[in-house]
Amino acid sequence: MRRVIIQVLTGLAQPDAYARISDFARYEELTSTVRQVNVHAADPDGSVVSDWTVTFRNGLLRWTERDYFEPDRGVIRFTQLAGDFERFEGQWLIEGAPEGTAITFDAVFDLGMPSLADILDPVAEATLRDNILVILHGLLGEVTVPGDLATAGHD
Repeated sequence: MRRVIIQVLTGLAQPDAYARISDFARYEELTSTVRQVNVHAADPDGSVVSDWTVTFRNGLLRWTERDYFEPDRGVIRFTQLAGDFERFEGQWLIEGAPEGTAITFDAVFDLGMPSLADILDPVAEATLRDNILVILHGLLGEVTVPGDLATAGHD
């Protein structure tokens, strides 16, 4: 199991940053990393199911996830229901900060190939980190990584 944590700052106000990050349907028009997102109608509990196709190295990753939105807490949680990962789940935390808004992406994943994990997991980690930063730039404009807070590792 691998874990990726990315923290960035944006000059946008927290409600604006939350609205942009939670608007999955617009990701494909705002960033080239996301090829397609299909967001289904909301369930009675307010969660949605979304289908994703994302550039991954020289290919594509596809998965379906359930997304839970808690705008009052600045949280978006997701968990994969089916797809290319064995496991993929995590959350976005979007909090007000003196400089604007602090955004944390925190996810765990498992590609489900234990015999190749030592080779593939570090590549997947780096690609996921790079893709999230590209997505954040596309959604929010300029973002800064305070210090060296873009981290990855084993869970």
